[in-house]
Amino acid sequence: MTLVEAATAAAIVLGAYLCGAIPFGLLIGFARGVDVRTQGSGNIGATNVGRVLGRPYGLAAFGLDLLKGFAPVCLAGLWLSGRAGGNPLAATDFLVWMAVAAACILGHIFPIYLGFKGGKGVATSLGVLLGIYPYFTLPGLAAFGLWIVVTGVTRYVSVGSLVAAGAFPLLFAAGAYLSRGRWGTTQQLWPLYMFGVALALLVIYRHRSNVKRLLAGTESKIGVSH
Repeated sequence: MTLVEAATAAAIVLGAYLCGAIPFGLLIGFARGVDVRTQGSGNIGATNVGRVLGRPYGLAAFGLDLLKGFAPVCLAGLWLSGRAGGNPLAATDFLVWMAVAAACILGHIFPIYLGFKGGKGVATSLGVLLGIYPYFTLPGLAAFGLWIVVTGVTRYVSVGSLVAAGAFPLLFAAGAYLSRGRWGTTQQLWPLYMFGVALALLVIYRHRSNVKRLLAGTESKIGVSH
């Protein structure tokens, strides 16, 4: 990678962080005259926005948080693919791509605009996974489907998020094994394996307060106020 390419990669990573740090949930609340940080769980993510303002606003926050993860990694993927000139991506390319993905998610969780106090990163993580095509797209959709099923059955968004996060690395590993002739070798894909595990651990860690409430029986269910 040349100096110019390295500088371009650094700029893309920084831009991804700043994009991920946009607090759409908070901005939606402000547009309705509400600071969502002072109501419900106090989180700026889609779940609390929906709880405080209603489902349409929660869905809007979810969609925007997803988009701010999806767009930067798509742009990075296009740049890396163009740079590769039609050749398979190397491990160094995947490292750059994963750095962009991580920047989006960390921007949402630790936004510079809000003193590094953000959301849990589930919607933004899903956007990131869908944008890393094809490697994370199908595993990401499978994890999202699992989230829908588990959340619908248990009525706990947090339980759905925890199960989906824990399942994602396994889903990716299965997809990589089945597509090993097209996606590349483990030596090429190792940054993706590492990212999948790190993402799962991060999402689970960010839900540690939900786990405590689940164990105490005080976690909020969908459609039920406490």
